[in-house]
Amino acid sequence: MAEAPTSPAGGSHDSGGEQSPRSGVREQDRYLPIANISRIMKKALPPNGKIAKDAKDTVQECVSEFISFITSEASDKCQKEKRKTINGDDLLWAMATLGFEDYIEPLKAYLLRYREGDTKGSARAGDGPARRDAVGTLPGQNAQVRPYEVMIFP
Repeated sequence: MAEAPTSPAGGSHDSGGEQSPRSGVREQDRYLPIANISRIMKKALPPNGKIAKDAKDTVQECVSEFISFITSEASDKCQKEKRKTINGDDLLWAMATLGFEDYIEPLKAYLLRYREGDTKGSARAGDGPARRDAVGTLPGQNAQVRPYEVMIFP
């Protein structure tokens, strides 16, 4: 029988709560939900297309690692600037710093639309109510809340 895929930390991300030795974070908390990954992947396929489980697992790990990579760079910048909150501009800076310049302009346009309260580009029709930010308010509803902020915890 084949072994379950393993993460760079050595644990299986199918495991029920193993801790990564390098970060103390449970493996299941390090990865985006497989259902979300699968849904995004299926959008790129014809209606009768299928995706193997190992392909989903591989993309799940890669996407999660990419997010950690970008966020870590943005976090370092914020710490040097003595700030505790990562914002969208920090993430764009990190992507440019790490060589992902080709993605900056489309993401800047998306971030601008998001800040202006236009979520049409991010929500599919029929998804229900407008998407809410991390604190539960609609974009533009409260000028005090800045979208795309991520808290850094020591």
